[in-house]
Amino acid sequence: MPNIKTAISIEKPIYEKMDMLAKNFKVSRSFIFSLAAKEFIQRHQNDELFQQINKAYDDQSEPEPLVSKMRSKHYELVKEQW
Repeated sequence: MPNIKTAISIEKPIYEKMDMLAKNFKVSRSFIFSLAAKEFIQRHQNDELFQQINKAYDDQSEPEPLVSKMRSKHYELVKEQW
């Protein structure tokens, strides 16, 4: 995948911590910042998915906790193994 150069402004303490991490892991600062951006994007995508799941269950007339549904499904899957 092609790389794109960009300039960002960050607080000095954050820069210093990222620089120290890069040195400790023997990688470039760019790599560390890229990892941080990927993690932020993934966390945001997980939040969106969670909201979509909640929205899907909001339509139920008698909402049953997702954990209860998972337990009963799990029981059905494993009951013959015991």
